[in-house]
Parts: sequence; C-alpha cells; structure tokens
Amino acid sequence: MKDLNIELYRKLYLIRKAEDAVRRDYFSDKMKTPMHMSTGGEAICVGVCHALANTDQVMGTYRSHGIYLAKSGETDQFFAEMYGKATGMAKGKAGSMHLTSPKSGLICTSAIVGTTIPVAAGAAYANKMQKNGKMVAVFFGDGAIDEGVFWETLNSACVMKLPVLFVCEDNDIAVHIPGKDRHGYRSISEVVERFDCTVFTSDSTDAEVIHKLTQDALKTIRDSGRPAFMHLKYFRYLEHVGVNEDFNQGYRDRIEYEKWRAKDPVDLQRAKLLRWCKEDEIRAIETEIESRIEQSIKKADAAPFSAPNELYEDVLA
Repeated sequence: MKDLNIELYRKLYLIRKAEDAVRRDYFSDKMKTPMHMSTGGEAICVGVCHALANTDQVMGTYRSHGIYLAKSGETDQFFAEMYGKATGMAKGKAGSMHLTSPKSGLICTSAIVGTTIPVAAGAAYANKMQKNGKMVAVFFGDGAIDEGVFWETLNSACVMKLPVLFVCEDNDIAVHIPGKDRHGYRSISEVVERFDCTVFTSDSTDAEVIHKLTQDALKTIRDSGRPAFMHLKYFRYLEHVGVNEDFNQGYRDRIEYEKWRAKDPVDLQRAKLLRWCKEDEIRAIETEIESRIEQSIKKADAAPFSAPNELYEDVLA
C-alpha cells in the first residue's frame, strides 16, 4: 500500500510540476506550441495508466501532457518537444497535442476530437486476433461523446467483444459549452449501460481509487470478453487552450472550482502519504522531481532546432 501510494504521488507531482513549469515559461515564447493543460485531472491519467501494463496500449486527446508523463515518466524529450527542438520526442514536429511514446505503450494522441477512438478499437481487434493479451485504453473528453464516431465505435466494440477500455474524462464542458446544452439525455453512464459493456463511474480525485477502479475494469474485460467504459468526472482548472484561469469569461463558476480545488488530487495524495512517510521523505521525492524538470528545461533550451528538411521526414502519404 505504501509503495503504491508513493508511486502514484511521484506521477501526480511530476505532471503538476511539469505543467507549472510550462505555465511559468510559456510567455517567454520559447515554447512553440499551443497548450491544453491537464491540471486538475491528474488522478485520472495517473490512476488508469498505473494500472496498465507497460505492454498495454494507450491513445488519447490533445490534452496529452498527463497521459504522456504518467505512461513514460520522462521529461527530457517532453520539454524538448514543447520547445520545438530536434531532441524532442518527434524532433519538434508534434508539439503538445501529438505526444507519443510507443516504447511506453502510448501509441498516439490527436488534436482532432474523437479520432483516436476508432483507432483504439482497431488496435484492440488486432490484439484479439493475435491473442497477445494486450489491453487498449483510449482517453477522451465528454465533448467526444457528441461525435457519431464514439457511438459507432462503442457499438462495434460491443458487437465484436473487443478488449478496449473507454475512458471518458468528463469535466462537463466542451470548450465553453456545458453538457446540459449539448446532451438530449440526462446521463452519459445510463445511455452507455444500454450497450453490451460494463460501466464504471467515479467523481473521485483520489488516484488510488481510480487505480483500483481501473484494475476492476481490466479484470472485467478479461473475464467477460466485453469492453468497459469508465465515466470519470473532474474539474479542469485552466482555460480550454492556454495556461491561464478563465473564470472571468462568464462560462465557468469559480465557486465550483473552489469545491474541486478543496480535494485537489496532488494535495490529497500528499496528505495520504503522511500516514507512511515523514515530511522530509516526501520533500526529498519532490526535490528530485523538481530538479529533473529544471535540468530537462535547460537541455531543451540549449538544444538545436531541426534542419528544414526534417519537415519531410517520417511523413507517410
């Protein structure tokens, strides 16, 4: 229990501090990419990814920092990609919205809403045919539920009994539009439950709770041969795209933010750690992560940009 909670905290703190560094340095114009931040939703990506095996496959959205850091744990290529440098994960061509780490199981992320959902079903079908035991988890926001491709893929996955875990990160807002103005039904979970899959729901910000829920979902997929759907609620702290708060724009309520902030996933996990660890032990973990992030930023800043001809490399048409 102690070891699990330490590892969960390491990942939570890594994501939070990496994004804090992005916010701090973004307006220096050294970062060559728009940002869709994960702040506030760290418990979901950490809890789910930590429950997956390294050989399992993950696909996600343009809000990809948390997934990438939770799955790979590395920061050198991450920050180099933010800076658009040749040492980046994709040599500066992917930016924030197309992060990938195949060796860690992160197959792809995409800037276009809903596009990785059918790809995940295809990967799950390949795994089923190969009988390799791999699971596929695909992350998407509640805005993707409004895309027809989600329902088509869910239906196909249920009919074909594919080993895929659908992970809906629901902050009840698609860019600026709340769910009540988009959905002609009361509950996402209640609709999905009508399909031949197992539904798991939570509004917890406790990464350990999400981790256990994911383990249960994965076991259900293996035991039943059916896909599973996780409906996980959270609150996005920052604007849709960018590094600032947006509560003065009129479409979000700061009171609601304060409710969620009181159960912040990083603060909650740190408080739990005090059951097993002394303050100086926790601080040592934090200091190591902070130092690693700053070293990665220095390396990214000093690294060269890719040569112009790199634009035509690794392109399939």
